[in-house]
Amino acid sequence: MASLLQSGGYQTAVIGKWHLGLGDPEPDWNGELKPGPLEIGFNHCFLLPTTNDRVPQVFVQDHRVLNLDPKDPLWVGSKLPAEDHVTGLSHRETLKMNWSHGHNGTIHNGISRIGFYTGGKAARFRDEDLADAWVKQSNAWIEEHQKQPFFLFFAAHDIHVPRIPHERFQGATKMGFRGDSIVQFDWCVGELMKTVARLGLTENTLFVLCSDNGPVLDDGYQDGAVEKLGDHTPAGPFSGGKYSVYEGGTRTPFITRWLGTIPAGVSDQVVCTIDLPASLAALAEVSLPKGACADSVNVADALLGKPGAKGRDFLVQQDNGVSGNFGLRAGDWKLVRMKTKGKSEAKVSKKERGSTSVGHALYFLPEDPGEEKDVSAQNSEKAQELIAKLDAIVGSK
Repeated sequence: MASLLQSGGYQTAVIGKWHLGLGDPEPDWNGELKPGPLEIGFNHCFLLPTTNDRVPQVFVQDHRVLNLDPKDPLWVGSKLPAEDHVTGLSHRETLKMNWSHGHNGTIHNGISRIGFYTGGKAARFRDEDLADAWVKQSNAWIEEHQKQPFFLFFAAHDIHVPRIPHERFQGATKMGFRGDSIVQFDWCVGELMKTVARLGLTENTLFVLCSDNGPVLDDGYQDGAVEKLGDHTPAGPFSGGKYSVYEGGTRTPFITRWLGTIPAGVSDQVVCTIDLPASLAALAEVSLPKGACADSVNVADALLGKPGAKGRDFLVQQDNGVSGNFGLRAGDWKLVRMKTKGKSEAKVSKKERGSTSVGHALYFLPEDPGEEKDVSAQNSEKAQELIAKLDAIVGSK
């Protein structure tokens, strides 16, 4: 998206979480961090260089770690740097947020993370200040480029672990830090919208709010998300969640707003975040280079809520990619292909567990949004049609 819009005369920036890698083959934390966003079409970046449950807790501005003192170099690694290095395993009793699994490396700000690091003390941030820093940076960048076409990718971290909202949001809900972080995220979105409105750009700005996956409760820290859930069902009527190809894992929030252009309402058309490059390029009147964005479909009319607009004809859904599980949405139908080996979250019987096999299930979503009733036996032709279609796209093994 960034390179396409940049080629069309847009100023481009990414501010927030960056989980796509920095440096080749490894980041040079004390030198230039590249390739990164600036090498793929962004004019500016202000980043958390990975997810905040991983080290290091520093900001990266353009190609360098911000406020890094060369006399206190930053070291980042996957192995314990010294036997007496303080970690979530060795000093668990000192943590202000305990870990439940995996997140027991270097401690910073009372929270242990994945991995280890030393040094860079002047460059480190407080978790509680992330949202404020990114809103401040975003508002300043929008103001600076208000007279030019601009594209800002605001990559919020709020509801990714560890969830540590600013003190003024702590206790804002009865759902613990998970709920408080959602309130903080709402505030972030509101602050950016206020800036756009103050600059008189509301009717000339398309907002897209989207998420990357469905819900997960215990994802590494004991933050009350499980205990305070009550009767709330984060995935609504859908099965599955993060890491799953069921609708609960892949059907996510997607909101577009363009005052004066997009009518208020709800669309039942299927679209995907992968469609944003082709769609935004079309809206910006930028031609796609030959062979670029092969999986991206121009669904701009659906995003704008135009009457009769069509979304995708079909959509392949994939989990984290290690299990071989896929879903295929095609109109009202959903095919799920599960590759099972030993224990799995897949819907297989106890008899089937312990062996490696590929199984298919077919669901008719208008009558079964929770994907509970496999109707492949009653609709064998449709099942075979979709199996053949999925196999042609991703292979049969």
